[in-house]
Amino acid sequence: MHEEESREMMFSRPLIIAERLVRQLTRDRRTMGLIFLAPLVVMTLIGLSFPQAGILDYIAPALLATLALFFGFLLTGISFLRERFQGTMERLMASPVSRFDIVVGYLLGFFIFALIQTLIILLFTVYVLDVNYRGDLWQIIVFQVAIIIGAVNLGIFISSFARNEFQMVQFIPLIILPQIFLCGVVWPVKQMPNYLQWLSAVLPLTYGVEGLRDIMLTGKNLIDVGVDLAILLAYAVFISALTMITLRRGVKE
Repeated sequence: MHEEESREMMFSRPLIIAERLVRQLTRDRRTMGLIFLAPLVVMTLIGLSFPQAGILDYIAPALLATLALFFGFLLTGISFLRERFQGTMERLMASPVSRFDIVVGYLLGFFIFALIQTLIILLFTVYVLDVNYRGDLWQIIVFQVAIIIGAVNLGIFISSFARNEFQMVQFIPLIILPQIFLCGVVWPVKQMPNYLQWLSAVLPLTYGVEGLRDIMLTGKNLIDVGVDLAILLAYAVFISALTMITLRRGVKE
């Protein structure tokens, strides 16, 4: 009986934390408006900037991977920082819940909103911008889920080192922009100097871009991009472990 109760508590605590976070964010109309509106505005501007269908078809996989990482990181980082600023983290860490419960709970809660944004971007790209792709749509979504999980975990982890929203935003040039320039979004990785290729090999967006390109441009399936998918998931687990270690109560620590 005690083992069953402990198992139920192990799964219920993260769900309770996630449910509270979802309720809190959905009550904030401005946040919800931005969650839905920002991806639409960005994708509309991108569609107007690339009127030629062939060009947009080629860059779409890299854009989808990059925007999934960017929006997931930004949404999670700022929202989690707000949780610390309001004292929510301090109360949670003073309660019987473990660091594992806290990290998993926030991951589940933020994942829902990051997934919504990613689906908005993907469906807008496919059905409004009319981008052509060769793989199955559901496989594209599954692969992007791996990118989102990593982005959410990265946002929680980096947010632990920021004391205000300005500092959190300043992490974007340090965390996101290098990946955009080094992961094949702007320039093919194979045409970069060797030392930049080595650096690119340790950045998660590299595998996100490569995997989505293989699915969308060549029609490969999830098994074919299994290495990229496994690396993205391993990266997410690694960042989760670091987050549990570095988790802080408030913004003054």
